[in-house]
Amino acid sequence: MSYKRAFLNSLAIVLTAWALQAQTHTLTEVFHDDHFQITGVTISKTGRLFVNYPRWSDQYRYAVVEVMKDGSVKPFPNQDWNIWDLKPQSAGQHFVCVQSVVVDDNDTLWAVDAAAPLLASDVPNGPKLVEIDLQSNNVKRVILFGPEIAQSDSYLNDVRIDTKRHTAYLTDSGHPGLVVVDLGTGKAHRALDGHPSVKLEEGTQIVINGKPVIGPNGKPPSFNADGIALSPDGEYLYYQALTAKTLYRIKTAALRDNPSSAGSAVETVTKTFPTDGLWMDKKGVLYLSNLNENAVTRLTSDKKLEMVVKDNRLQWPDTFTQGPDGSIYITASHIHHSPTYNQGLSVRKQPYAVFKIN
Repeated sequence: MSYKRAFLNSLAIVLTAWALQAQTHTLTEVFHDDHFQITGVTISKTGRLFVNYPRWSDQYRYAVVEVMKDGSVKPFPNQDWNIWDLKPQSAGQHFVCVQSVVVDDNDTLWAVDAAAPLLASDVPNGPKLVEIDLQSNNVKRVILFGPEIAQSDSYLNDVRIDTKRHTAYLTDSGHPGLVVVDLGTGKAHRALDGHPSVKLEEGTQIVINGKPVIGPNGKPPSFNADGIALSPDGEYLYYQALTAKTLYRIKTAALRDNPSSAGSAVETVTKTFPTDGLWMDKKGVLYLSNLNENAVTRLTSDKKLEMVVKDNRLQWPDTFTQGPDGSIYITASHIHHSPTYNQGLSVRKQPYAVFKIN
């Protein structure tokens, strides 16, 4: 055998091994919607599945739903919360544009209402964090964010809840920064406003299925702080701007106790890729949605990025959640298929979906 052939055979073996390693997990669809765009997903301790639909287009019906065993959906917590009369004075007691839903360790559901329909300016009295009791299925509390928190260009995105410290942490992908909420008092403050770690990185390309994602302005999408993950002990918050390639973390104490000087506590974790969703499991393994690869990647303990699953159905892998058995779930939101990035026409062919990683 020639040296060249031996080399090629060895290379083929290495590439095959890598491919097999990248496909040690598969996807199982657990829910899909042919008409309405999904972003967020969460699962209760008893296995109840909830998804949310942002109000980004005329194709809109409900904000938050519970997915029933037969695959049908029921507006949650009720029909009234999911019907808004388009008047600002009623926006505080109805879902306006829900971006994410998360069930915390106490089995309470929290909904982040960015209240920015069609990705425009937020509706006055609309931006809020809504606490819903899963025992009674009733809204327990509404934490409204005034203009000093939800600013004119804000888009509140995702949330993580620390039940031990009674604190919520949210990303703002519009006005770059983080929002920290004391759940004991309901008071909120902003942190890291304008810090490089929460801002998009100029020159970052989002390329999906070989096609650059370009908006009507001829530029890539401009999304700031987006994905967020809380370490199991609640000591660190991980986050990244979507249009960026750098993952950061910060001690949560700095965000709670010294927000004005929190920038000095920011740590660079690793170089990554454009990612929408982050999730850290109970073992401290960090999962990242890999937009450019239609994949899910995880960060190993030695800071290496490892492919978990790559599947063509993961068109814009968006938001993670974890089931009571430890399984990881993720949504496919097809954002790049929307009219915004395709000369005014939707090019989506697959349904919006929720997948379980097996």
